[in-house]
Amino acid sequence: MTKQLKIAFLGLGVMGGPMAAHLARAGHRVTVYNRTLARASEWMERYKPEGFDLAMAATPAEAAAGQDCVLTCVGNDADLAEIALGNTGVLAAMAPGSLFIDHTTVSASIARDIAAEATRLGLLAVDAPVSGGQAGAENGTLAIMCGGGEEAMARAKPVMQAYAARIVHIGPAGAGQTTKMVNQVCIAGVLQGLSEAVRLAQAADLDMDKVLGAISGGAAQSWQMENRWPTMATGEFDFGFAVDWMRKDLAIALEEARALGLSMPLTALVDQFYGEVQALGGSRQDTSALIRRLPGGRHA
Repeated sequence: MTKQLKIAFLGLGVMGGPMAAHLARAGHRVTVYNRTLARASEWMERYKPEGFDLAMAATPAEAAAGQDCVLTCVGNDADLAEIALGNTGVLAAMAPGSLFIDHTTVSASIARDIAAEATRLGLLAVDAPVSGGQAGAENGTLAIMCGGGEEAMARAKPVMQAYAARIVHIGPAGAGQTTKMVNQVCIAGVLQGLSEAVRLAQAADLDMDKVLGAISGGAAQSWQMENRWPTMATGEFDFGFAVDWMRKDLAIALEEARALGLSMPLTALVDQFYGEVQALGGSRQDTSALIRRLPGGRHA
């Protein structure tokens, strides 16, 4: 078993909650914090009866004090800056030599800012956005793309193995976040193509199961096809990763592309399409709800 660590986990949403639970199951002492304290209380009520070594903190700094490792999984750049930086942030409360891991999908610039502040304070830091969605978090099978130094990665990997099937060290601070941008751009393009394909198959009155069986073993195969084709065809979109979050992620990617002098016309177009899904009331639906903006089919 991995050596027991004192760990703080801040941010108990659909991703962070299961990830924190996996750390507790791995034998670590886990202190949790959530901006909405009721959610932290609910998490404690759910997992405390399992006999885990758990505690709940009232503030980020209280959660971080005295920990070997502090992890965050919050909403966006502003949320992360509020919880991590400044005199009342977790970095200032952490002991020199301890480790900070951020699983939020944010800009590469704030990841680099956090890494610089961590270095100034004698801490180690890794930006480690994840892919795999709510199911990946719950099943402990996330893919994690990481930015940071070699020492930080060596310390972080055994911690993250509690909830990950794949951990890749991409490069220095910010590289993990930039890789997550690449990931989201790929997903957006695939989902737009898949949406059009599902509608074409429906309009032609094809047997949707047979179509999936025919094409999912060839060059068209993708995770999105295998996991979302059937539910897109029947209009089911309750799977955890919301359209609102995808638009946040695509905005980060488009801004990074502009800073690098790149054009990403397809990504920009799909981002606009997601805006249409939001206008249809799909803000909290899964990203596969992209199909809702396309007319036709048996489940338009």
